[in-house]
Parts: sequence; structure tokens; C-alpha cells
Amino acid sequence: MVQAIRIHATGGPEVLQYETVDVGAPGPGEARVRHTAIGVNYVDTYNRSGLYPLALPSGLGSEAAGVVEAVGAGVDFVKPGDRVAYCVGPQGAYSQARVMPADRLVKLPDGIDDRTAATLMLKGLTVQYLFRQTYPLKSGETILFHAAAGGVGLIACQWARALGVTMIGTVGSDEKAAIARDYGCAHTIVYTRENFVERVKEITAGKGVPVVYDSIGKDTFPASLDCLSPRGLFVSFGASSGPIAAFNIGLLAPRGSLYVTRPTLFTYAARRADMLAMADDMFALVLAGKIKSEARQTYALKDAADAHRALESRKTTGATVLIP
Repeated sequence: MVQAIRIHATGGPEVLQYETVDVGAPGPGEARVRHTAIGVNYVDTYNRSGLYPLALPSGLGSEAAGVVEAVGAGVDFVKPGDRVAYCVGPQGAYSQARVMPADRLVKLPDGIDDRTAATLMLKGLTVQYLFRQTYPLKSGETILFHAAAGGVGLIACQWARALGVTMIGTVGSDEKAAIARDYGCAHTIVYTRENFVERVKEITAGKGVPVVYDSIGKDTFPASLDCLSPRGLFVSFGASSGPIAAFNIGLLAPRGSLYVTRPTLFTYAARRADMLAMADDMFALVLAGKIKSEARQTYALKDAADAHRALESRKTTGATVLIP
């Protein structure tokens, strides 16, 4: 028996229940993992609130690092004792241990510790697909990235710098602006007092940017479209301020024949081979010292509700982890 966070109804952080659950032996194609660090991500609040519906009752969380305790029949790519991490698969990472599909596990290189891995997997692989696949960035380009001081944002700051890309990042305060710049964001815009469209046009001498990466949603749309150069791409990969409402697709034509996409990590990493290639790309930058990731907020597993409150109130910067 282990302790885990479960939800029996959707709602606010108060629906997170710390319970004793049974973890059985892994079946064919499965592995049992004892967690050492668990990643907290904004998407977890969508699942908890019901924005992304789950079959209830349910576990929560999709990112963690730990050690393989046992494997089921047919599993030969991980073994007991292996240090592993994951970020896509069934809900249930908010637990001391769990059984899950073994093909979702990634072995950790010796140079990456467990807590670092728990801050990297979902956020880092998100930046990988955004920057290297959804819109493959090239050195010399200038981009706009909303929420630059968040968990995904701080990795994006460093990845952009490593690629020779000039990143313009929006943030909510001067403190967050300083943090984003420390991590490599070339220009910061404090959206609470600055018009980000005007500032982007100023920074780019009126040209706009070829791509906008937006995890904010309702509060930054459709203004983000006005930051794009002709034939630019608006990438919506989250909705921390609420979902973008249905809009007239005709908005895209007069702004320069724009493109809009709504990608997800789960699609890009659905095949194990693709997920491993993405992880290798990310780990190489980390091991080369070009990306540093750490838990800027740490909570005990039983205090997951407090972690959610801090995240939703925008009091956090960078990554948050739970310790079982």
C-alpha cells in the first residue's frame, strides 16, 4: 500500500485527497515505479477542474522520476533498479509508487538527477516539439513566447539562446522579468503595464515575429495575432487564463494570411521512438550545460493542494515538484 492523491469530484484544489491505495504487480508490458520526485504542471489543474475531463475517481499527474521496482512479461527495455522518468501516459503520477505502461518510461542519463528530471520531462519535451517540430526555429529569428518565467518558459528561454534565437517574453512582474532575462530571454514585456503588441512591433521595427507561442489563451487572443508577420504561425499550447473562444477564421486573412495550430505533447510523443528521440535532444542540451532546470518550488506530496493554489495564483516561477 502507498499514499497517493486521488480526486472523486472535479473542482478547486480542495478536491485533492491524500489516500492509501494498493499498487499491485505489473502485468504484461507494464512496470512498477517508485517515485522520488513528481512534476506539477498547469495541465494538472485542467484535469482537476474538469476542463479536461477524467473518468472519476482518478489519480492525477503525468510527470515523475523514480526507480523501476518490477517489470511485467515482455518488458526488456527497462529493468528493476533503472532510474527512469516519464511525462506521457495514464494519470497517477501524484503517488509514492504506481504501475504504468513501460513503453512510456525513459532511462535517465547519469548526469541528470531525479529532481531535475521531474522538472524537465513534460516541460522540456514541450519546448522540444514547439521549437524543433511545430515551427522549427532557425538562428537569427525573433519569436514571442508568453509566460516566459513559467516552468516551460524558463526552459524555452535557454533553448532559444542555445539556438541563436532572439526571444521576446511576456511576464507578469518585474521580478519575473529579471528571472526570464537571467535564463536567456532577450526582451521582456511586463504585460500588466505594457501593451505587448506595441512592444513587439517596437522591438522588431514593425515587422512582427514569424511565430507566437501562447499558453495563456483567452487573455492574449486575438492580440497575439497582431504580433505576427505575414504568413506567421500562432501556436496555442495551453489556456491558463481560460480557453480561446470560437472565432471567425476570417480574422487570419487581413492580418497577413496567418496560420493557427493547437498541438499537444501527447501527439508528438505518442510513438516511443519519437519520444526517445525528443528526450535525447533535450538531454544533450542539459548535459552540455546549455539548459539548467531546477525545482524553484517544492512541496510534500500530501500538500499537492497548496502547490495547485500557488500555481493558479501565478505566484510561482519555473518548475514545481512534489516529494513523496
